[in-house]
Amino acid sequence: MKTTFQILLIIVIGFLAFLVYESIMRPVKFQREYNIRTEKVIDRLKDIRSAQVAYKLVNGKYTASFDTLSDFVANGQIPVVRMEGSLNDSMILAGMTELKALELGIIKRDTAYVNVIDTLFKTKTWIADSLRYVPFTDKAEFELGTNVLSTASGVDVEVFEAKVPYEVFLQGLEKQEIINLREVDVKLNRFPGLRVGSLTEANNNAGNWE
Repeated sequence: MKTTFQILLIIVIGFLAFLVYESIMRPVKFQREYNIRTEKVIDRLKDIRSAQVAYKLVNGKYTASFDTLSDFVANGQIPVVRMEGSLNDSMILAGMTELKALELGIIKRDTAYVNVIDTLFKTKTWIADSLRYVPFTDKAEFELGTNVLSTASGVDVEVFEAKVPYEVFLQGLEKQEIINLREVDVKLNRFPGLRVGSLTEANNNAGNWE
């Protein structure tokens, strides 16, 4: 009987030790996985930003459609200004400016068009088909939108926003830890997730991780 009690006691102690270990390691494991997922999601949001900036350069506005943006990445072109000729030291000392050199034909500028996929995404040729999808999800998509803001000076500013809540890209991880993250951001009046750009302020397409 005594031996049986001792065995049961050892089992209970082992189980309690396991519970204590798990309670200590749970936030550690969450933070490790959170860092891995966050890095990949931020990288994708940066790709969306690069694509949107290039799209606006060509079309004069951002797009709220991933179909349009992905097609632009796969098939679009952007202008690149190439300069031929240069100013030598004697020209500079004589007060020659680049503008004057252009007028005299000493320097020439030529605009060429290059493929978006071969310039901005030459190491990510697959990105056109994956741009909309949130990493670590079963093809969940980023929320994408555009807006036009009026400034105090009366100038209209084109803006865009791409975002994803914590619940989407952290799906499958400890729920209470996700709730804790969300509560902190809500209290601080921040978006509870990852976002690039903004529909309510002209923030120069900054990410909320920057």
